Amino acid sequence: MTEKSKPRGWTADLIPSQEGRRVMITGGNSGIGYETALELARRGAEVVLPARTPAKANGALERIRREVPGAKLHGGTLDLASLGSVRAYAAEFAVRFPGASIDVLINNAGVMAVPTRELTVDGYERQFATNYLGPFLLTALLYGQIKQKAGSRIVIVSSSASKMGKIEFDNLQGERRYIPMWGAYAQSKLADSVFAVELQRRLAAAGSKVIAAAAHPGYAVTNLQTSGPGESGGGLVQRLAMVLLKPIASQDAAHGALPTLFAAAAPGVVPGGYYGPDRMMELKGYPVPVAVAKAARDAAMGERLWSETEKLVGTRFEIGRVG
Repeated sequence: MTEKSKPRGWTADLIPSQEGRRVMITGGNSGIGYETALELARRGAEVVLPARTPAKANGALERIRREVPGAKLHGGTLDLASLGSVRAYAAEFAVRFPGASIDVLINNAGVMAVPTRELTVDGYERQFATNYLGPFLLTALLYGQIKQKAGSRIVIVSSSASKMGKIEFDNLQGERRYIPMWGAYAQSKLADSVFAVELQRRLAAAGSKVIAAAAHPGYAVTNLQTSGPGESGGGLVQRLAMVLLKPIASQDAAHGALPTLFAAAAPGVVPGGYYGPDRMMELKGYPVPVAVAKAARDAAMGERLWSETEKLVGTRFEIGRVG
């Protein structure tokens, strides 16, 4: 490769060997999740890839094996919109992979801009439940199985929309008003950012070597907008903006996965780091450190949301002192 043809930023080719490492990723059956799982499998990682149905999980495993013969892969059934499903999957995982058995946990799965307010089986607004409550509970239940050593990471996939969000504690479930994209979705992704920063704060206080980091894909063309119940999420203005921006400001899922891959595997990741694309207002490009939403840096906000979330999911998430 000539100097002129070299990429000017971090790419998947720079991922160090992942041999001997087990990675669990949600939503790895499509979009940036699939591309993340594929690249980590290429580097030798053992990838655990649950999906909402066995067919979705098995389909993804088959596609990865065609690309990476001999890849070490495991499926599973996990619906993050159901707290019961999260508990059942975590219990199944503990039996299948007992003890400290996770090197990297990637909370990637999500839904976007569900057009009308929908409630999950637990009575929670679907975007808030799928994008935030489910991942919080899964992380809490699996935390004891994450290896307490340098290199272990918890990665939370947020969104640039998080900077437009607001945590409305009196409207967390959209019960007073429901705005699909810039209300419910942006709030759920801001909650992810708050979670990542607060999680790192607590890990550091406990003396843990585990790193919590977050990432966002920019404007990646995936099926995220159609992966939930609403295939026409967002209003006319939003859809028009996406049509106009897509040709010049979007990137494919493989490039959209780079910030997640960086957060999960790059040597230079800092505790509590947030990574996104470097060009066009973080819409596309190579992964670089980017600014997290102001609310996510508010320690009082982090503590309040953590406490409220524990009540909503019915589980305490305590990080015990290490050593």
